[in-house]
Amino acid sequence: MTESLSVASGGATASHGLDLGVEEELHVVDLVTRELVPRAQEVLDQLDPTHFSAELHRSVVETNTPVATTLDGLRDAIVERRRTAITVAESLGLGLVAAGTVPLVDLESLPVTPTSRYRRMLDDYQMLAREQLICGAQVHVGVPDRDEAVAVTQRVASSLPVLLSLSTSSPYWMGEDSGYASVRSLVWLRWPTAGDPGLLNSAAEFDELVADLIASGTITDPKMVYFDVRPSAHVPTVELRVTDSSPDVDTVVLIAGLFRGLVLRAQQDYRAGRPFTPTRPPLHRAAMWRAARSGLEGDLLDLPRSTQPVPAAIAVERLIGDLRPQLEELGDWEHVFDLSVHALSRGSSAARQRRALARRGRISDVVDLMVADTRGGATGIGPEGQTVPAGLFPYVGTGDEAFADGETNPAYEGIVTVLSALGSGGLRRREDARDDEQRSRGITFSVAGEAATRLFPFDLVPRIVPAADWAALRVGLVQRVRALDLFIQDVYGDRNAVRDGIVPEWVLDGSPELRPSGALVTHEGVRAQVAGVDLVRDADGRWCVLEDNLRVPSGIAYAMQNRRLTEAVLPELPQPDGLISVERTPEMLRRALLESARPAAGDDPRIVVLSQGPDDSAWFEHRMLAEDMGVPVVRSTELFVDDSRVFRLRDGKRHPVDVIYLRMGEDSLVHSPGADGMPLGPSLITALHADTVVLANALGNGIGDDKAVYAYVPQLIEYYLGEKPLLADVPTYLCGIPEQRAEVLDRLDQLVCKPVDGYGGDRIVIGPHATPEDLAAVRRQIRTAPHRWVAQEVVQLSTHPVFDGHQLAPRHVDLRAFVFTGTESVVAPAALTRVAPAGSMIVNSSRGGGSKDTWLLG
Repeated sequence: MTESLSVASGGATASHGLDLGVEEELHVVDLVTRELVPRAQEVLDQLDPTHFSAELHRSVVETNTPVATTLDGLRDAIVERRRTAITVAESLGLGLVAAGTVPLVDLESLPVTPTSRYRRMLDDYQMLAREQLICGAQVHVGVPDRDEAVAVTQRVASSLPVLLSLSTSSPYWMGEDSGYASVRSLVWLRWPTAGDPGLLNSAAEFDELVADLIASGTITDPKMVYFDVRPSAHVPTVELRVTDSSPDVDTVVLIAGLFRGLVLRAQQDYRAGRPFTPTRPPLHRAAMWRAARSGLEGDLLDLPRSTQPVPAAIAVERLIGDLRPQLEELGDWEHVFDLSVHALSRGSSAARQRRALARRGRISDVVDLMVADTRGGATGIGPEGQTVPAGLFPYVGTGDEAFADGETNPAYEGIVTVLSALGSGGLRRREDARDDEQRSRGITFSVAGEAATRLFPFDLVPRIVPAADWAALRVGLVQRVRALDLFIQDVYGDRNAVRDGIVPEWVLDGSPELRPSGALVTHEGVRAQVAGVDLVRDADGRWCVLEDNLRVPSGIAYAMQNRRLTEAVLPELPQPDGLISVERTPEMLRRALLESARPAAGDDPRIVVLSQGPDDSAWFEHRMLAEDMGVPVVRSTELFVDDSRVFRLRDGKRHPVDVIYLRMGEDSLVHSPGADGMPLGPSLITALHADTVVLANALGNGIGDDKAVYAYVPQLIEYYLGEKPLLADVPTYLCGIPEQRAEVLDRLDQLVCKPVDGYGGDRIVIGPHATPEDLAAVRRQIRTAPHRWVAQEVVQLSTHPVFDGHQLAPRHVDLRAFVFTGTESVVAPAALTRVAPAGSMIVNSSRGGGSKDTWLLG
């Protein structure tokens, strides 16, 4: 269905007369919803109709290049056409995607282009036409003699599966993974004239076949002959039609170079009268099916050499080797060879799309990747012919940590220089390397309700915390955690803070996290050996505490791995003076756990990390911390209590346990089976009463995380320590206090409402961003159980640049710092920056958030 390629007249050139041209079909998507939309005409209205045209569906724009004699010239032409179309599309809030399919499709909203020809096709072909929501790239090579052109189409057919495999970019169909690398080719083959035309010996036989198809009523004109490769219906060329549209321009150029080499070889064989044995049609169909099934990531049939499958890379390398004489004759050998190495090392677009979905489980990420890849190939040509991507420039962001007011913070100049030199294409390749690193190291997490684990989301742009900021934060963090630990001891002891009027008793007694088990620790000593404190920086650069985490704070290992990933994937980033290493973190944690052991442990306390195992969302972290501390990670079924002592059972032997680093919730711990098959909770309570084991952190610590308690932390610091608070808090209103509740209900659309026992961003309602329905629902909940809710003023969180696939963009961030307490409290040298998704202020990974390497300076 391509009609607009222009061809120059003239004789042979250095290309042996085998001039080149490409027609690309591009999907039109909405950049907000990421859905395919029928707005191609809006784009075409602003483009030159001699270079851009409509297609069957109103969601497709077709481009055609001028004639090129060299691969470099062809590349320039493709890039120029894409650049022109994308500029117009983006001004309309649209993106263009060069891929076989896009995953987000509403079939009912996508009518065909309203021309008489396309309407007739819809009437004739019905569902087949409605579902042709696919895009291909057609490569033309000039062959003016039509008998020779027909002979060439016959002789190149056996190599078409390799070209298809290189182009595969359509794994998704109607929102689902098809299981194929090119589902487009399957949809395309529904046309009655698609595929292999069978044996043809001359232009006359070809024309007779076309005439018979028209006479049969199957098609209405010669342009509806959709054979895999054919003499063009409108220009004197041989036209390749089997390939998906490819996001990467270099892939299109590689396919064009190989196809021209195939045409030259076929032309030479035909002119020399060399015999030709066509591939049997069932084998050809099998070879094409295999290429569509697995692309570059599986096996291909090595036709015509053998019917035995071989890895796709071998099939590609053999084809290039076979074509070397022709490629050298055309002057394309080095260019094609280099492009093939790049293509094989990068893998197919289909595989990259699947990796994009695996990172966060969001199909919209796939669309973002394809838009970025298509855009990245359309922004310019560098001095050595490489693509020069756009978008890696400072943006204007009020309160942004790197680009405040559009100027680059001097601390980030080295980082920005490296990222800009890599460009979006280079950074996408580093993201692929990052994903490979994460898989090899098992850096994953899981989300409740999902069977599969995800790669932990990690952005490539590191965050810098200046030395002066970090020094002040460290002192304030130690102060805060010391006071909270004393508060929890007091809650489960004499409750002096209640007696002296510091905290109302209803705040404690009404907290869902007040647990009878908290009173099991009868000795004096630390209850929160590991604390996490979530900090945010406002638009003016001031830090404040957002939440405290004294139950089972997670993120330590991910913070460490973020540094290791940065060093592995972006080793050229210049590290600033005073950058604090994260590698001492496990030893500091181990020391705090050892120092918390009770006297019964003797001089050599034994530590275990207690986890729920692979089903836990942070199983990777449990394993890594245990390994780095040199202690075992165990499940409840490996522990038992004998004579008030805890033991670990491994390989039939019992090993004493003195400190349990608890990485599971209290309810899970109490009801989990022990090594003897009985619930571990009751016997473990016996050991706690006997003071022979320490749980780090202690049961009942959740009272310190309570959002209502948060409002009193400044007073608690003064009460227990006699010091002024060093860290600011967010102004907080307790709905259990009538006057404050009235203000909250009056200002719901201005405040952030949180349940006192919420975590992970659960049930948070951000008033300025909430719908009327959300506000009505939270109003009812507050009135029903006011003591279970608090409200806070909205903090204008700072932003930090992330790489979104094609440019640097601002995202809201927070910072989780960790405090380890044994005989003294120390702040870990690893902190976790968490990143909110676009358009959100909630950073939790379970809500689509990510993370980045945090460069703490000292």
